[in-house]
Amino acid sequence: MIPPRRNRPRTAAVPALTLFLSACAAAALLVLATSGIVGAAPARTGAPECAAGVDFLGFSDALNKRTYEGTSVGGLSALAYDGRRGGLYYSLVDNGPAPTSEARFYTLGLPTRGGALGTPEILDVTTLRDASGRAFTASDLDGEGLALARDGDLLASSETEPSIRRFSSGGELLEELPVPQKFRVAPEGQAQRNQTFESLALSPNGRSLFTAVEGPLVPDGRTAEGEAHLRILRYEDRGPGGFAPAGELYYLADPGLGVVETVALSEDDLLVLERGFQSGAGNTVRVYRVSLDGAEDVTDEPSLAAPGLEPLEKELLVDLADCPSSGATTPGTQPNPLLDNFESLALGPRLPGGRQSLLLQSDDNFSAGQVTRVVALGVEGERLRTVGR
Repeated sequence: MIPPRRNRPRTAAVPALTLFLSACAAAALLVLATSGIVGAAPARTGAPECAAGVDFLGFSDALNKRTYEGTSVGGLSALAYDGRRGGLYYSLVDNGPAPTSEARFYTLGLPTRGGALGTPEILDVTTLRDASGRAFTASDLDGEGLALARDGDLLASSETEPSIRRFSSGGELLEELPVPQKFRVAPEGQAQRNQTFESLALSPNGRSLFTAVEGPLVPDGRTAEGEAHLRILRYEDRGPGGFAPAGELYYLADPGLGVVETVALSEDDLLVLERGFQSGAGNTVRVYRVSLDGAEDVTDEPSLAAPGLEPLEKELLVDLADCPSSGATTPGTQPNPLLDNFESLALGPRLPGGRQSLLLQSDDNFSAGQVTRVVALGVEGERLRTVGR
């Protein structure tokens, strides 16, 4: 982590007249600012911290157990931010409450520009359709990852096969990306059922697309301590040829946890959301900052359990259990009632004071024992080193 710079210029004594004129100028600027002519960034509001440089901006359960235009709102498993359309978010539904449920995404308003989380709002719902116009259903599209392309198209991963498909903003299928054979669910490949492409992230320049398996491929396995040897698959944009697989990276998850979401900060830096559940204890939800710089391509490695392989470097950004519960309640058992089955992670807009908003969203699995919850965090730029949005 790069430590924040807090150097302050020294002030020297000034004549009384200078002080008087400065005070007058400050008063004038205050009047202009309050009239809307001159804007100034509001001061920090003293939001409680979850971790060093990570503020808790609030949570909301406003989307929990809602209906919208005849659909049940739930199973929200991915989140993508669209800063070019007024700060909208797109939230992908995973496998629906029934096998015949139509695959879809919701357009949401998740206001954070005031430095706190406002009330989430559902603005639209869009059905995802195949080339013939037939709606995908929970039986053939288990939506888990979502990324917004620079042209406005949406890339969505499904862990059923698995697959990565490109859709128009209206939900029409445009293409399906190639998936290396090893990532197919066994017996066609080496992946475990319901443990494949849970995440999807596009780099800011649009050149690299990342996805990770939630659980290890069969030959990769886990350590004796229960740490999962996971592969991050990188796709490269090859222009007219579209995205093509371009390498694999070795990520080691914490004991008992898997990767459920990624956010690309750059070509060489990711945020990785690890999540796990233990009966009688509840969920663990952690966000790591991960460096890809100089990482070894493990595409040709038969097993990540082989000696001598080094996983990607990672640094804990925040453990959600360390955030204040702030009045949150849970229908189940949790170490912190704020926690639930969080599967979505997205960078939102810049906040006052130079912080970056970071949104997490939980997947209730359409279950009475879980909650659809949105949590907003404010992260100091030094913790992310991202370019402005």
